[in-house]
Order: sequence, then C-alpha cells, then structure tokens
Amino acid sequence: MMSNEKKTVSFRKILVSVTAAVGLVAIAAPAMAAGGAKHPRDGGFSFAGPFGTFDQGQLQRGYKVYREVCASCHGMDMVHFRNLGDKHGPFWNPKYPNPNDNPVVKALAKEIQVGDIDSETGEALMRDATTADRFPNPYPNPTAAAAANGGAMPPDLSVMAKARHDGANYIYSLLSGYSAPPAGLKMTETQHYNPYMAGDMTPFWTGKGDVPKGGFIAMPPPPSAGQVTYDDGTEATVDQMSKDVAAFIAWTSEPKMVERKQMGFGVIIFLLAFAGVTYASYRRIWKGVAH
Repeated sequence: MMSNEKKTVSFRKILVSVTAAVGLVAIAAPAMAAGGAKHPRDGGFSFAGPFGTFDQGQLQRGYKVYREVCASCHGMDMVHFRNLGDKHGPFWNPKYPNPNDNPVVKALAKEIQVGDIDSETGEALMRDATTADRFPNPYPNPTAAAAANGGAMPPDLSVMAKARHDGANYIYSLLSGYSAPPAGLKMTETQHYNPYMAGDMTPFWTGKGDVPKGGFIAMPPPPSAGQVTYDDGTEATVDQMSKDVAAFIAWTSEPKMVERKQMGFGVIIFLLAFAGVTYASYRRIWKGVAH
C-alpha cells in the first residue's frame, strides 16, 4: 500500500514539473518570436549538395578579398600558406603535389611580412613569409584586438563557416545585407544594424509595428564596390565579393570536403553492392528450404 502511495506522489511531482516547464515555454515564446534574424539567402555555391565541388576561380577571388579587405581585422590562425596549394584549394596545381613547391603559393607568401626572432641576437624582426608560415594575425593578442575595435574582438575566420548555421550562405548574406536601421531603433555610434545578425531588438525598439528582425554588429560594412580588382576581370560588386569571400571561408573551414563527399559516395556504392550480394547469397542458400 505504501508503495502505491509513493508512486502516486512521484507521478504527481513529475506532472507538476512538466506543467511548470510548459508554462515557462509559453511565457518565453513571445520574447523568442520577437527576436531572431532573417533567414540567409542562397548564394548558389558550387560546393552545395552531395556532389558539389569548389570553384577554384571563386576561391582565388575569395582569397584576394580576404587578404585585401578582411585580413586587416580578422585572422585565420589555423591556415598555413601552403594550404593554398592543397588539392581542391585556390591555387592547387597537379604539377606540384607538394604545395610547398608551388611557385604561386611561394609568391603569395612572400608578399606578406611575419614576425620572427633573430636566431643570433634574439631580437624581434619582420621577414617575408614562407609556405610553412600561418596566416599572420593582425593583432598581437586578444586584448589588443578588442581595444582596437571598441571592445569587440574580431573573430578568427578559420572555421567560421562551420561555426555558423547555414555556413557560407550566412556569411554571404551578412556581408552583403547591411541596411539602414529602421526608424525607431535606438543605436550607438559603434553599432551597425544587420537583418541577418542574430539578436533581439525589443529593448531598443521605439517605433510602430513589429520589432524588426536582426541585430547589432560592431563591424562596419566591410566590402564596397570596386574595393578589389579581380585578376580574371570579374566585376567586384559588393554581392560578388561577399559571395567569393564566403566561399573561401567555407573552404578554409572544411578543406577536405570534396574528398569526404567522394569517399562517402564510394562507401554508399559499396554498401549497395554488398547488400545485393548478401541478398543473392541468402536466396541461394535457403532455396527450396521451407521457413
């Protein structure tokens, strides 16, 4: 009898807990609905889908945008110059299976100065980068990065496409989606409105109608039309530059994506063939046997 009473009390506790949880969700729902960001636009990237591959020309343009526009604030600490010559990379050349021997990669690295230590005197110096060097960070440490950007440290872009939902589409939409803030939105001079930035504008909204989607971002609109000159003659519009650099960041985030897709396709073919052989063997072994 006592056992049944304990079960009844336990069940009641569970029921009360579930009811309270549902109530909290119901209360939070309006606030959650008020925030959020616009869904990213589709960039039509060549690497989308199970059989997609990187467009080498686009990756080369994306590297140029990163180097001439983004690198002044954002680092890529996980990327080495030699990676630019990896298979399916921006400057991959089958003549140079070892990317360290790729003359284009060597030339690109040599254009950049990196910090080093004099082996004889121990003093700090600057030298031309080599293929073995990582992309240099524009700031010596996180504190200096934050101090130079109004307290907001620019994030590292090495794996940014993997760190954000919808990856390349999100980056493309964010960079090309800056717009004038809606009338009635309170902002500071260091804030910029972007409808694709996650946030909740409710506390800052004094206008009429629904709270606008989007959020504040410390980074000002980075690309401007004609800011870079593409070597292949492509017109450097804001949309084009945003799309190209988003593709480049997608590659740095997952440089072995094409190999992974190819391996996955091969595994599926093998499993289908193995399933067929298994079924044929089953029919042959049990042929004529009642079961």
